[in-house]
Amino acid sequence: MRFATMILMLAAAAMLAGCPSTPTRDGAGAPIQEGTTPKGPDGQGPGTQTSPRSGPGTVDLTKNPPAVGAMNELTDPKSPLSRRSVYFDFDKFDVKEEFRAMLQAHAQYLSRNRSAKILVQGNTDERGSREYNIGLGQRRAEAIKRTLVLLGAPESAIEAVSLGKEKPRRSGHSEEDYAENRRGDILYSSGNVKEF
Repeated sequence: MRFATMILMLAAAAMLAGCPSTPTRDGAGAPIQEGTTPKGPDGQGPGTQTSPRSGPGTVDLTKNPPAVGAMNELTDPKSPLSRRSVYFDFDKFDVKEEFRAMLQAHAQYLSRNRSAKILVQGNTDERGSREYNIGLGQRRAEAIKRTLVLLGAPESAIEAVSLGKEKPRRSGHSEEDYAENRRGDILYSSGNVKEF
């Protein structure tokens, strides 16, 4: 009797080892069939898929999904992501409405590409003391960060720093030069794109 039970158990174990595991489920709870591409969280486009077999040696792509085309988005001059500066009025740090669409594109990119990080650098023109300009540059960088977070970007992906008047884009002393220097710049670190 014991011998027959042991043979049945071994046969059952061999059958289970040869069968594929149950398909994983996407975020909506629908089964994912092997060889299919699940939809992303918005129900559009490709999502990520966990390996259909689990155990040692498998890779869970949901933890660090590959960013398909992410580099192209960041480097394409026609993409709204190629615009990386927000300009401010003299002695102000409120983000103007004209920059909302551009910041929305960056927020969406950061939301889709969780491995991407940005550094927002707040800058000022040369007028005012060093200390005052460091504070104003920080308020500008924080205003951009706050806007990105409100538009859906993960707060943990954004660092805001001030450069004050230390990194002018233009070295002249005209009003046009000052206007070009009163800005916040967005720099990316994502995949092969390393700007900071």
